[in-house]
Amino acid sequence: MTQNLKSVQEYFDAAGPTDVTTLFADWKALIDRLATKVHERFELHRDPSTDVLESFSSEAGPSGSVRAYSGPEIDWMVHSHMESAAMGFVNVHLTIWLGPETRVPHFGMALGAFPQGWLFLDSVPRSYLMADTDSYDRYYAPLNAEWEQVRADNDWIEPFVSRSAFVRASLSPTAFCFMAPGDQRTTALVSDLAERHLDRWLGWVDEAPRVPVEEQAALAASDLAIRRNIAERDPANEMGDRFFGTEMTQQLVRALWGGDRSLPRPHER
Repeated sequence: MTQNLKSVQEYFDAAGPTDVTTLFADWKALIDRLATKVHERFELHRDPSTDVLESFSSEAGPSGSVRAYSGPEIDWMVHSHMESAAMGFVNVHLTIWLGPETRVPHFGMALGAFPQGWLFLDSVPRSYLMADTDSYDRYYAPLNAEWEQVRADNDWIEPFVSRSAFVRASLSPTAFCFMAPGDQRTTALVSDLAERHLDRWLGWVDEAPRVPVEEQAALAASDLAIRRNIAERDPANEMGDRFFGTEMTQQLVRALWGGDRSLPRPHER
């Protein structure tokens, strides 16, 4: 079977205007539900730098919201959406970057439509897994069977393979990154995967041993570099340029990695 290697922009442009309002509502409800669970578990404070991004829009109609939080255990959490659902584009984020007191993988999740439904769900690595086999054995090897089963049982989903080598390099070996029809079957599968993964991730955090204090600054620096590079090198930032202009898109990208943050990072408190 031939693998499509189209960009988000190419899928969107080829489809033409397609109303995905119902899928956007489903995706946003799921992300909001997961974010509520995270707020119940962690002490989190809204970073003032994102107050101005509570609601933004362009004259052409696209709109969005970015909320970023930090706390004693969380370096940076982003709960956001950007959408032109009537035209066929949606992007919804819940990304949770831990502070350096644990080496648990970060929680990465993005849902989209362009206009097909799209999922990214991953345990974002904080080390080179070929060398750090302890992390691989603890957090990734146990998920491989589920990853295989999802691919085997759902022949209606299509792997999304980015043309960007950097994006491909950023994925863990058990990342879910696929497209599927924007219907209830897809919503049910994605909801199940996401809710179980968040519960599992919260368990990992509860059980994690503490990182020695003398190693935390280096881990925090690595985390920030990874987060910034992922945000700045995302090829889909072009959609932000298209909908909101370059200046606003640069502000949104900085919000994703904390470039304008006001609150101190956990290891700086």
